[in-house]
Amino acid sequence: MKHLKPQEILDAIIEISVGRAGGSFRKLFVLAILAGSFIAFAAGGSNMAAFNLLADPATYGVGRALTGAVFAVGLMLCVVAGAELFTGNTMMVGSVATKNIGFGSMLRNWGIVYGANFVGSILLVCMISSSGLWHSSGDLLGAVAIKIAAGKAGLGFESAFVLGILCNWLVCLAIWMAWSAESVGGKLAAIFFPIWLFVTSGFEHSIANMYYVPAGILIKANLTFAELSGVSAAAMMNLTWGGFLLKNLLPVTLGNIVGGAVFVALAYWYAYKKN
Repeated sequence: MKHLKPQEILDAIIEISVGRAGGSFRKLFVLAILAGSFIAFAAGGSNMAAFNLLADPATYGVGRALTGAVFAVGLMLCVVAGAELFTGNTMMVGSVATKNIGFGSMLRNWGIVYGANFVGSILLVCMISSSGLWHSSGDLLGAVAIKIAAGKAGLGFESAFVLGILCNWLVCLAIWMAWSAESVGGKLAAIFFPIWLFVTSGFEHSIANMYYVPAGILIKANLTFAELSGVSAAAMMNLTWGGFLLKNLLPVTLGNIVGGAVFVALAYWYAYKKN
């Protein structure tokens, strides 16, 4: 079947970025809420699929692989159904480099989309918390959710930053390859493997973390979940909104920007467009 070559993909993404830069606030905000919700659906579903495996060190790697396979659905929904995802929009830097859009227009898009992605993620966190699903398998799902959140909140700044770079390098390559395919099946296949790889590898995605960490913060007060999680008192103290925003979300977001903007958008711009 026909597919776009790399230079043609770059041209397509530059054209798409122009439209995104000029999008109305209402359109961007609604589509970004959907994207945050889609990624949160994927995060919650992948946790449900693998929490028993993730709870046991002997099966942790298999659990990561299963988590990645399920999580890929989140980006599939964003690309095929249509939504505005901040991590993918970091590739708008390519349009800035070709001077098709201004730097300010790109930042406007990022600000609206990032904020609305957060709204969509928190919406899902609140709904899952109200559903009673955390009590699945004798409260083990809730315990693993706290363990995951505490692990992310406990990362050092440098580690979180580098893991964010590695994550969005693969996420943007997934989107990049999806744009090369004309059929829906081709797009799904292009998305699946890079996303499976990034999640299995343990890299950090800022929008996914808007689900994972707030979920742990909201349920850590449940003494049964906290005890089953095995998280230390010191680690539990780090699991706060301030700790999440400064110690995880900030460095991961910066890393995601570098991963998508530099290692994908600017790399291909330099190869194909720079005189």
